[in-house]
Amino acid sequence: MTNETLWKSIQEELRISISKAHFQTLFLNTRLVSLENNIATIGCPSGYIIDLIEKRYYSLIKDILDRQTKNNNSLVFTVKAITSLKGDIGPLFNQTVNLEPQTSQNIHRLRPDFTFENFAVSSSNQLPFAAATAVAKNPAAAYNPLFIWGGVGVGKTHLMQAIGHEILKNNPSTKVFFCPGEEFTNEIIEAIKSKTTDLFRKKFRTIKVLLLDDIQFIAGKVTVQEEFFHTFNAIQREGGQVILTSDRPPEEISKLEERLRSRFEAGLIVDIPPPDFELRTAILLIKARQRNIDLKMDLAQLIAANIESIRKIEGFLTRLLTESETKNIPFSSELVNSLLGKALLEKEFGNKAIKPKVIVETLADYYHLKVSQLRSQTRVKEVSLPRQLLMYLLRVELNLPFMEVGKLLGGRDHTTIMYGVEKITALLKENEGLRVDISGIKHRLSKTIA
Repeated sequence: MTNETLWKSIQEELRISISKAHFQTLFLNTRLVSLENNIATIGCPSGYIIDLIEKRYYSLIKDILDRQTKNNNSLVFTVKAITSLKGDIGPLFNQTVNLEPQTSQNIHRLRPDFTFENFAVSSSNQLPFAAATAVAKNPAAAYNPLFIWGGVGVGKTHLMQAIGHEILKNNPSTKVFFCPGEEFTNEIIEAIKSKTTDLFRKKFRTIKVLLLDDIQFIAGKVTVQEEFFHTFNAIQREGGQVILTSDRPPEEISKLEERLRSRFEAGLIVDIPPPDFELRTAILLIKARQRNIDLKMDLAQLIAANIESIRKIEGFLTRLLTESETKNIPFSSELVNSLLGKALLEKEFGNKAIKPKVIVETLADYYHLKVSQLRSQTRVKEVSLPRQLLMYLLRVELNLPFMEVGKLLGGRDHTTIMYGVEKITALLKENEGLRVDISGIKHRLSKTIA
């Protein structure tokens, strides 16, 4: 296998393991320069991208490379200008990136399945859906900005991108651009470092429909908020539409400048509550249909009655399909109940509150580690796996925001926490030992708060 073929294979795994935006930004213009003596040299277009990849995805790349080569490899990164690659170009600034606003369909960066057709609607989310469709039919006139907020996995990003899809369907030449708040921040920082702020402004201020995800990420960052304020004004002044999502309403975003808060509140603010039983069932049936799974209504209702999180429902659906195909058995209530029994964590705590600090200390004690090791930067498996399990428990059991979990674990960013949670979620489908560990940790916690 050539280095080029190997790297393409690794990129394909990365593409399905991380968000499309992060893949395009960080990995699209990379290549495997060499692989000698189990040392993989990976070429990246800039030192800034190298820094981001090393901090967030070193372990993920190494795991994929080790599995595909059946060797224990080390990774080395180097700056290599790559001009021959075709496809989407990420937004970070470097010498090989063209920062002129692009009109090709790919630059919109919308997930193809995040459309209105695939968005399940019930009484609980009827208002945000109606607001979104109104904006899609009449951008910059109905509600501007449209501010959508809600918890994890309720469909904020889906609804936001559905607006973009609908606008493009009606007018394909519209400059629609989706951007996570973190990327917007990174672009400003890199633009300042590379003295390319004029290019940054030209790129963002000529957008007709800006979809900015997780706007709360810019709070507390003075320069970023300043730049977004002017970007926001420029887009609106030119008759453009701004759509924002957040995990909380504007008045609850701490360290958000008052002038931004007032502009957000001048538009329409809608929240998406957690899905009720009927909506969870409908979403599950849509997800099953997208995967060509013939899931009967009674089985969908059984799953929806036992799992409240949409993301957990998606994970359960994947596990159900895998179990069915692996064992060559049909979907049945027996199979679903069997998997539910393994997947659902025991509700040992009742209504008793438990502090994050207690979970951190209990997990450290369970694995015979120091709390300082969990907060350190070491990637040793004996520490990194318990650390990721801790991310999972803090996020899933206590429903802490990604950024708060990151602070508890030494200041890690929310992307690292997301990856850790997703990795543990995937491992729980097949790793009985990990499920036993979670049960053991929860048993200790129950004694702690008894």
